[in-house]
Amino acid sequence: MSDLKLSAIRVVRGTWEGVLTGDTAADDAPAVSVSHRGRDLEGVELTPDTDRPDQWHLRFAIPMEALSGGVQTFLIRDTRQESDLGTFSIAMGDALDHDIRAEVDLLRAELDMLKRAFRRHCLETA
Repeated sequence: MSDLKLSAIRVVRGTWEGVLTGDTAADDAPAVSVSHRGRDLEGVELTPDTDRPDQWHLRFAIPMEALSGGVQTFLIRDTRQESDLGTFSIAMGDALDHDIRAEVDLLRAELDMLKRAFRRHCLETA
């Protein structure tokens, strides 16, 4: 388990930004990797916060090849502790529309089933 805590800040112009908080010395930067589909991204930037010695700013560019239909997930890991710090996902395209519609249809069917069971229960106990 990592002692670091990751907080997402924003995505701006194709760059994901976040903050790592934890007990680390300013000269002992955390070891962090970001991967997408099992491949580590290059250009991951980790810089110390000048005002808070326990915070580090994390930035990485979202690769253009990751901007495609469906759900793309990035895994952010503490490589020293070999533990996951968090994930970041991008969802887009027609495939997503189908997935959401299917989920809503499933929820509706389950709700209808529960309504019927509840009504039957009310009739039987009255």
